[in-house]
Amino acid sequence: MVMEKRHIAFAGVSVAMVLLTAACGSSKDNSAGSANVQPAGGSQTVGAGASASAGAGAVAGATGGYEAGGDSGAAAGGEAGRTGPAQQLAVKEDAKLGKFVTDSKGWTLYRFDEDTPKPAKSNCNDDCATKWPAVPADDAAATTGIESSKLGSVTRSDGTKQLTLAGWPVYRFAGDAKPGDTKGQGVGGTWNALAPDGKPAGKTAAADDSLQLMVNNNAELGKIIVDGKGMTVYRFDKDSAWPMKTGCLGACLDTWKPVKAVDTTKVAGLDAAKVTSFKRPDGTKQAAFDCWLLYTFTGDKKPGDINGQGVKGTWFAVTDKGKKAGQ
Repeated sequence: MVMEKRHIAFAGVSVAMVLLTAACGSSKDNSAGSANVQPAGGSQTVGAGASASAGAGAVAGATGGYEAGGDSGAAAGGEAGRTGPAQQLAVKEDAKLGKFVTDSKGWTLYRFDEDTPKPAKSNCNDDCATKWPAVPADDAAATTGIESSKLGSVTRSDGTKQLTLAGWPVYRFAGDAKPGDTKGQGVGGTWNALAPDGKPAGKTAAADDSLQLMVNNNAELGKIIVDGKGMTVYRFDKDSAWPMKTGCLGACLDTWKPVKAVDTTKVAGLDAAKVTSFKRPDGTKQAAFDCWLLYTFTGDKKPGDINGQGVKGTWFAVTDKGKKAGQ
C-alpha cells in the first residue's frame, strides 16, 4: 500500500513537471500575441536542439568551469615558467589548433568563455586563478600577426593588472608541463588557446565570431546577463513567463528595447538550453531566458551601466540563472 502511494505521488510530480514545461513555453519559437499557447511537440524540439549546449554547460557548471581535464602542472620547474609577464608574444601554429598565441618562453596563452571583453572582466578568481594563472599586463609586446592595438589590461578583483587581447583576459594553464603544451584547450568547455585576434583557437573560433548573450560579473549585482555589446539585459515584472506574454507595448518600447532572438551557439556563461524566442505582436522575434523576455534600457549609455535596475519597481537586470538581480 505504501509503495502504491509512492508511485501515485511520483506520477503526480511527473505530470506537474510536464504541465509546467508546456506552460513555460519551451519551444524555441513561441507564438505571437499577448498570451501564447505552445505548439504541440514544442518541448521535444527544444530538447533535441539544445541537448548539446546543455551538456557542455553542465560540464562547465559541475566543475566550476576550470577543474576538469589536464593535470596539476607539478612538473619540475614548470611553475616558475608560467609566472611573470608575457614579454614578446609569439604566434605558433599546429594542425589541431591552427594559429595560437604564446608568451616569449613558448607557454600557451588561454582565454575563458565566462569572462567578458566588453567591458573587459575576469571571472576567474581564487581556486580558478590557481589553476589558470593570470598573465600580468606589464612588459607585453605584440609580434607579427598580432595587432598592438589589441593589447590592453584589466584590473582584477585583487587590484592587479592582467593582460588582455582584444578585450579578453589572458591566462596560462597550470596543467601545461612544458612550453608548447596545449592541455588547457577545451577544458570544461570554456577554456581555449588564444588565436592572434583574441578569438578561441581551433574549431570553435568561427562560432565565437559574435557572442550575442554572455554573463558579466557586476560589482553591485553579481553575475548578470549582457548582450553582445556588453549592455545590461533586463526583465519586466508586467511580462509573464507562464504562459509567455509581453506587457511592454506602445510607448514602453521607446525606452525598453526587445533583445533580438539569438543563436544559442553564440551564448557564453549561461545555460543555452534556457534561451528561447518569442514572437511579438508586430511579428518580430524577441530573445527570452528561462521564459522571461529580455530587453535593453535606453538609459544605459555604455557597457556595464545598470541604470535600468529597479526602475518603477518593475524592471530588473537578469542573473545568470534567470532571476531578478539584487533580490
